Amino acid sequence: QVHLVESGGGLVQAGDSLRLSCTASESSFGGYTVAWFRQAPGKERDIVAAIRWSGGNVYYEDSVKGRFTISKDYATNSVNLQMNSLKSQDTAVYYCAVGRTIWSAISREDMYYYWGPGTQVTISS
Repeated sequence: QVHLVESGGGLVQAGDSLRLSCTASESSFGGYTVAWFRQAPGKERDIVAAIRWSGGNVYYEDSVKGRFTISKDYATNSVNLQMNSLKSQDTAVYYCAVGRTIWSAISREDMYYYWGPGTQVTISS
């Protein structure tokens, strides 16, 4: 069992930055893929970025490429999402998810076993 805790959401202005963190309490991410999904009001939940805890594979959804960076912190057993140049379209609830995924199916929600409760990110224009 992996319990995920997200932090770092909030309300900022367009063009600002936020850093989200996902920590696995009482366990490790070892052997898993860790991803960030987001769900905007009235829309489906979609993947934003993903990273293999062991290895160098990284994935970004097209709309965040060049603005968001996903990274691993072995010291704190966390996966971070640095979000720069935020836009109003980035407003959503952001979820951390963990699973043993195949890379070709990285964006499929059903590939992830564990989910955090979500953190709200609101961008004002």
